[in-house]
Amino acid sequence: MKTLDLPQDGHLLSVAERIESAMKCGKGSEMRPSCAEFLRAASEFYEVPNSGIRVLAARPLRVRESWSTELFGDYTPETMMIRVWMRTAVRKQITSFGTFLSTLCHEFCHHLDFQKFDFADSWHTRGFYERAAALYHHARGTPIKTLCWVPVAGGRWRIDWQRTNRLGKTNAASV
Repeated sequence: MKTLDLPQDGHLLSVAERIESAMKCGKGSEMRPSCAEFLRAASEFYEVPNSGIRVLAARPLRVRESWSTELFGDYTPETMMIRVWMRTAVRKQITSFGTFLSTLCHEFCHHLDFQKFDFADSWHTRGFYERAAALYHHARGTPIKTLCWVPVAGGRWRIDWQRTNRLGKTNAASV
Protein backbone atom coordinates (compact mmCIF):
# COMPACT_ATOMS: atom_id res chain seq x y z
CA MET A 1 0.00 0.00 0.00
CA LYS A 2 1.77 3.10 -1.28
CA THR A 3 -0.88 5.79 -1.01
CA LEU A 4 -2.31 7.68 1.92
CA ASP A 5 -5.36 9.94 2.04
CA LEU A 6 -4.33 13.39 3.24
CA PRO A 7 -6.38 16.03 5.07
CA GLN A 8 -7.14 19.05 2.90
CA ASP A 9 -7.89 21.62 5.61
CA GLY A 10 -4.31 22.93 6.01
CA HIS A 11 -4.28 22.17 9.73
CA LEU A 12 -1.21 19.88 9.64
CA LEU A 13 0.73 22.54 7.73
CA SER A 14 -0.07 25.22 10.31
CA VAL A 15 0.82 22.92 13.21
CA ALA A 16 4.08 21.93 11.47
CA GLU A 17 4.92 25.64 11.21
CA ARG A 18 4.41 25.95 14.98
CA ILE A 19 6.75 23.00 15.52
CA GLU A 20 9.38 24.77 13.42
CA SER A 21 8.97 27.97 15.46
CA ALA A 22 9.20 26.05 18.74
CA MET A 23 12.43 24.35 17.59
CA LYS A 24 14.18 27.71 17.66
CA CYS A 25 14.02 27.84 21.46
CA GLY A 26 15.91 24.55 21.67
CA LYS A 27 13.79 22.99 24.42
CA GLY A 28 11.75 19.82 24.11
CA SER A 29 9.25 21.18 26.62
CA GLU A 30 8.48 24.01 24.16
CA MET A 31 8.16 21.62 21.21
CA ARG A 32 6.08 18.92 22.85
CA PRO A 33 2.69 20.77 22.77
CA SER A 34 2.98 21.45 19.02
CA CYS A 35 4.07 17.86 18.34
CA ALA A 36 1.16 16.59 20.42
CA GLU A 37 -1.24 18.81 18.45
CA PHE A 38 0.19 17.48 15.16
CA LEU A 39 -0.37 13.89 16.29
CA ARG A 40 -3.83 14.72 17.66
CA ALA A 41 -4.88 16.31 14.35
CA ALA A 42 -3.47 13.41 12.31
CA SER A 43 -5.07 10.82 14.60
CA GLU A 44 -8.40 12.59 14.35
CA PHE A 45 -8.24 12.68 10.54
CA TYR A 46 -7.28 9.00 10.27
CA GLU A 47 -9.77 8.03 13.00
CA VAL A 48 -7.25 6.26 15.21
CA PRO A 49 -6.55 6.61 18.92
CA ASN A 50 -4.15 9.41 19.73
CA SER A 51 -0.56 8.42 20.41
CA GLY A 52 1.61 9.84 23.15
CA ILE A 53 4.72 11.90 22.38
CA ARG A 54 8.02 12.45 24.11
CA VAL A 55 10.46 14.99 22.67
CA LEU A 56 13.92 14.07 23.90
CA ALA A 57 17.30 15.79 23.74
CA ALA A 58 20.35 14.19 22.06
CA ARG A 59 19.87 11.10 19.92
CA PRO A 60 21.25 7.82 21.20
CA LEU A 61 24.42 6.78 19.37
CA ARG A 62 25.41 3.15 18.88
CA VAL A 63 29.04 2.65 17.89
CA ARG A 64 30.58 -0.60 16.71
CA GLU A 65 33.99 -1.39 15.24
CA SER A 66 33.14 -0.57 11.65
CA TRP A 67 29.91 1.46 11.90
CA SER A 68 27.77 3.74 14.00
CA THR A 69 24.10 4.62 13.96
CA GLU A 70 21.86 7.26 15.55
CA LEU A 71 18.27 6.72 16.64
CA PHE A 72 16.07 9.55 15.35
CA GLY A 73 12.79 8.29 16.77
CA ASP A 74 10.80 5.19 17.67
CA TYR A 75 7.27 3.96 18.25
CA THR A 76 6.11 1.45 20.85
CA PRO A 77 2.83 -0.17 19.74
CA GLU A 78 1.95 -1.54 23.18
CA THR A 79 1.87 1.93 24.73
CA MET A 80 1.18 3.89 21.51
CA MET A 81 4.12 6.13 22.45
CA ILE A 82 6.23 8.02 19.93
CA ARG A 83 9.66 9.29 20.94
CA VAL A 84 11.61 11.74 18.80
CA TRP A 85 15.04 13.20 19.48
CA MET A 86 15.65 16.87 18.68
CA ARG A 87 19.45 17.06 18.92
CA THR A 88 22.23 15.35 17.04
CA ALA A 89 24.09 12.56 18.82
CA VAL A 90 27.66 13.83 18.62
CA ARG A 91 27.54 17.63 18.59
CA LYS A 92 24.22 17.91 20.46
CA GLN A 93 23.02 20.53 17.97
CA ILE A 94 19.34 21.02 17.22
CA THR A 95 18.46 18.91 14.21
CA SER A 96 17.02 20.47 11.09
CA PHE A 97 13.29 21.03 11.02
CA GLY A 98 12.95 18.79 7.94
CA THR A 99 14.68 15.89 9.66
CA PHE A 100 12.61 16.32 12.81
CA LEU A 101 9.27 16.56 10.98
CA SER A 102 10.20 13.61 8.75
CA THR A 103 10.91 11.53 11.85
CA LEU A 104 7.62 12.56 13.47
CA CYS A 105 5.70 11.60 10.31
CA HIS A 106 7.63 8.33 10.02
CA GLU A 107 6.79 7.32 13.58
CA PHE A 108 3.15 8.35 13.15
CA CYS A 109 2.97 6.07 10.10
CA HIS A 110 4.06 3.17 12.33
CA HIS A 111 1.14 4.13 14.59
CA LEU A 112 -1.19 4.08 11.56
CA ASP A 113 0.08 0.66 10.49
CA PHE A 114 -0.92 -0.82 13.85
CA GLN A 115 -4.06 1.19 14.59
CA LYS A 116 -5.72 1.77 11.21
CA PHE A 117 -4.41 -0.83 8.83
CA ASP A 118 -4.34 -3.65 11.41
CA PHE A 119 -0.87 -4.71 10.35
CA ALA A 120 0.62 -7.33 12.67
CA ASP A 121 3.91 -5.47 12.34
CA SER A 122 5.09 -2.23 10.77
CA TRP A 123 7.88 -3.06 8.39
CA HIS A 124 10.02 -0.53 6.59
CA THR A 125 8.64 -1.49 3.17
CA ARG A 126 8.63 0.63 0.04
CA GLY A 127 4.95 1.32 0.65
CA PHE A 128 5.68 2.46 4.20
CA TYR A 129 8.28 4.97 3.02
CA GLU A 130 5.93 6.21 0.27
CA ARG A 131 3.16 6.82 2.85
CA ALA A 132 5.53 8.54 5.29
CA ALA A 133 6.89 10.76 2.48
CA ALA A 134 3.37 11.72 1.41
CA LEU A 135 2.46 12.76 4.97
CA TYR A 136 5.74 14.67 5.40
CA HIS A 137 5.46 16.64 2.16
CA HIS A 138 1.80 17.38 2.85
CA ALA A 139 2.61 18.71 6.34
CA ARG A 140 5.57 20.66 5.01
CA GLY A 141 3.66 22.08 2.07
CA THR A 142 6.26 20.85 -0.42
CA PRO A 143 5.78 18.80 -3.59
CA ILE A 144 6.06 15.05 -3.17
CA LYS A 145 9.34 13.65 -4.47
CA THR A 146 9.36 10.50 -6.52
CA LEU A 147 11.42 8.05 -4.48
CA CYS A 148 14.02 6.17 -6.53
CA TRP A 149 14.61 2.61 -5.36
CA VAL A 150 17.56 0.27 -5.89
CA PRO A 151 17.61 -3.43 -5.04
CA VAL A 152 19.98 -4.71 -2.37
CA ALA A 153 20.85 -8.20 -1.19
CA GLY A 154 18.13 -10.54 0.04
CA GLY A 155 15.35 -9.18 -2.15
CA ARG A 156 15.27 -5.90 -0.23
CA TRP A 157 15.27 -2.34 -1.48
CA ARG A 158 16.72 0.98 -0.37
CA ILE A 159 16.09 4.56 -1.39
CA ASP A 160 18.72 6.00 -3.72
CA TRP A 161 18.81 9.48 -2.18
CA GLN A 162 21.19 10.93 -4.78
CA ARG A 163 18.85 9.99 -7.65
CA THR A 164 15.76 10.96 -5.64
CA ASN A 165 17.15 14.42 -4.84
CA ARG A 166 18.48 14.92 -8.37
CA LEU A 167 15.09 13.98 -9.83
CA GLY A 168 13.36 16.28 -7.32
CA LYS A 169 15.51 19.23 -8.46
CA THR A 170 14.80 18.42 -12.10
CA ASN A 171 11.05 18.27 -11.43
CA ALA A 172 11.15 21.55 -9.48
CA ALA A 173 13.10 23.29 -12.26
CA SER A 174 10.57 22.22 -14.90
CA VAL A 175 7.54 23.55 -13.00
